[in-house]
Amino acid sequence: MYRPTYLKVDCDQFKKNIKEILKYNSDYKYFIGVVKNNCYHHGIYLVRLLSKLGINYFAVSSLEEAIEVRKYDDKTPILCLEPIGSEYVYDAINDNVSITIDSYEEALEISNLKISDTLKIHLKIDSGMNRIGFKDKDDLKKTYELLTSLKNVIVEGVYTHFATDGVKDKYYNYQVDNFEEITSLIPLKDIPIVHVDRSFTSLIHSKHHFANGFRIGLSMYGYLPEKLKSDLNLGYVASLYSQVISLRKVTKGEFVGYNASFKLKHDSVIATIPIGYADGVSKDFKYVYINDRRYNIVAECMDMIMVEVDDNVAIGDEVEIFGKNQSVAEVAKRVKLIDHKFINLISNRVPVVYFEGKNRFEVKY
Repeated sequence: MYRPTYLKVDCDQFKKNIKEILKYNSDYKYFIGVVKNNCYHHGIYLVRLLSKLGINYFAVSSLEEAIEVRKYDDKTPILCLEPIGSEYVYDAINDNVSITIDSYEEALEISNLKISDTLKIHLKIDSGMNRIGFKDKDDLKKTYELLTSLKNVIVEGVYTHFATDGVKDKYYNYQVDNFEEITSLIPLKDIPIVHVDRSFTSLIHSKHHFANGFRIGLSMYGYLPEKLKSDLNLGYVASLYSQVISLRKVTKGEFVGYNASFKLKHDSVIATIPIGYADGVSKDFKYVYINDRRYNIVAECMDMIMVEVDDNVAIGDEVEIFGKNQSVAEVAKRVKLIDHKFINLISNRVPVVYFEGKNRFEVKY
């Protein structure tokens, strides 16, 4: 870390979150940790902790992500949630990655391959999201029969992604019924893994009789919707810090920032912080905390922000962008985003530093 700006990831809180979630959902057999987008922007290094905590399957968005996960865990099976081109199937097999099939045409392409090692497949059902997946039960039946007739091909799973979380909405029940209808012509009990719920829905609804797995995504990192009331005691894993690198006294009437965008109404002190909109931090964040005191952001540029402070601030003082004094959710609300979308504003040029017990270490991405 060459500049004093970093995303802090609290591994101990991460562990607590997962233990809480698994305790709440102990009647499942498969606990599928969703680690896509670099563990939701918390750093793929976190996968090294998951299998030790009871997560026995991973899910990622792309084959590229799956290959990255293999650098930190070479045993836990991985599901690629997006369909891949048939020309990449051998790469999936080599890295023990299960693939998603969502059409009969994809199954036909696989039937034309010469597969000598085991290929594991999960069938995706479109229960109401209208994104990807089977919508027709006859089409699904035809696909299932083709795949199960192929040597070295295993239909390991079937799943869906509900479009709503089921908090006082009838559409959730419709989607459950739709899933059962679409899968009614295939022997669901013969398929090893059936996963339909995710973090949010699993906390609201009891386990479905046909399911034995669920996907744990955002809740691992501490994100839960405000409307979701739960007994879970979760905490945010990520916080963002920088440091004061410059202080200057500015007199009344002087300007600060590009385009002379801020005019001092009185004599003051301006602190420069080495984090800017290229890192995902802008004036829209409104303020930061230094020594547990709140100070307003008055100007921004690509690599720095300027903050109006006072004589209590010194060069080298730590600056909290979000953390113990203002949570991810609070800052996200100011920029009109929900917390788990907001965290993706922070760019990959901000290094991730992990804190685990008394240990602190950085992993380059």
